[in-house]
Amino acid sequence: MQSTNNVISIQVSKKELDSAKAKLREAYEILKPYLVALTPEERKELPKMSDKTVPFVEKTLSYMENKPELNPGYLDAKEMSLDFHAAQDLTDVAREAQRITSGLNDTIMLTGSEAYVASLAYYHAIKGATRVNAPGAKPIYEDLKKRFAFNGRRNSKTNTSE
Repeated sequence: MQSTNNVISIQVSKKELDSAKAKLREAYEILKPYLVALTPEERKELPKMSDKTVPFVEKTLSYMENKPELNPGYLDAKEMSLDFHAAQDLTDVAREAQRITSGLNDTIMLTGSEAYVASLAYYHAIKGATRVNAPGAKPIYEDLKKRFAFNGRRNSKTNTSE
């Protein structure tokens, strides 16, 4: 979609942005006492409940609640029920948050892309104006071309033939 076509043209008011951020902060503060932060290592090592395992967990919980005499002493059916229902409830909230995040990320990507493509078009126009010595073009071009300057740190394999 790289062109100078303007696919999106929006301006969210400061009042709307402030309101949305306040509501997101409010939602975070409501959930904060229930949220944990895992390390990447913990996330990697934990067994995960997914769509495929939910029916198994539901069925297991049902058996544990309906046949408590068969439960091993080291398992607590009430605690398992709390964990399972918390996971289900928080998944519903996470899906709503993901819907917002997905829309924000896509909109940021599109608006940013349009701004960057327009900047590139301007840069190339200024570069051309510099070539024909248009008044005032050179300092603008010199400033903007810094974005594309080689920093001397390219990843290149050195040839060490013996």
